[in-house]
Order: sequence, then structure tokens, then C-alpha cells
Amino acid sequence: MRATRDIYLAGGCFWGAEHYLKQIRGVVSTEVGFANGHLENPTYKQVYTDTTGHAETVHVTYDPAEVSLKFLLELFFKAIDPTSLNRQGEDEGTRYRTGVYYTDPADLPQIEEVFAAEQQKLDAPLVVEKLPLQHFYRAEEYHQDYLDKNPSGYCHLPSELFDYARKANRLK
Repeated sequence: MRATRDIYLAGGCFWGAEHYLKQIRGVVSTEVGFANGHLENPTYKQVYTDTTGHAETVHVTYDPAEVSLKFLLELFFKAIDPTSLNRQGEDEGTRYRTGVYYTDPADLPQIEEVFAAEQQKLDAPLVVEKLPLQHFYRAEEYHQDYLDKNPSGYCHLPSELFDYARKANRLK
């Protein structure tokens, strides 16, 4: 069995972000939850109030032999508006902020490289958080794989992005 790595990505509503990220070849597993807030073991109902400090986040476990962290982050940036503070699509609030939360400081140089490249493409400053993961609490079960369970459920991402993610690193 190959060694896997973990990264935590906040890309607005976690239903669509998870569905997008799990399409990428090399992503071994995903789970949605709440990261870097101040309330221990929050519920979705509590996070929804925007008083807990948590961001809706996807815990991504990936195989670096199949997809690099750099490429995974480049794909992540294609699914977010990195200049929109506390808002993605029609979803608004601090829980919908964007962020990259890492657990291994050795990942920071790659993260910094992607952030710098993305900033070069933009006229406005990036507002994507880039922080060590403080903690992550798994969301309730009905949120896990939500769009698989509810194919016509709400999603702020265009469906073309899911197809893009499926094809993104197939030719490598």
C-alpha cells in the first residue's frame, strides 16, 4: 500500500467542493467537516450561525504518486473565486471562506508556490487562508457525499467542473 497524504481545503459550500475534489484521480478519500473555529465538536446548525469561526472544509486524502499537492491545489483554485471574501457563488458568510489548511509544514513551500502563481493571474489580492490546521470536526453523516446521495441537490459549482476534474490528470 502506498503512503497517502492529507490536505484540508475550504472552498465554499462543502457539498460541491467535496464532489469536485473526489473526481480527481489520486484522491483516495474525502470527508466534509468544519475547520479552524473555536467551538469543539460543532454541529452544522451551530456553524451555520457564523458564530463558531469554522469554515466548511473538505479533508482530502490523496496518493502523491498519482497527484501532486501542487496539481491538486491548482485544481482547487479552478473551483473557487480566490478574491471573494466569505462568499462563494450565492453562499455568503464566514463559514464559506476559502482556505488551505495543512498538517505538515513540509507542504508549505508547495502551497506558497501555488499561491504565488495564482496571485500573478489576478489584479485583486488573494483572500484564501493559508494556515496550519488547528482542528477538524467531521460533519454529520447526511453531509458526507451529499451530491452522490442527492444528485439534484444544491451546488454552487457548475457541473462542467466535475467533468473537468475527472479528466484533469488522466493524460499524465
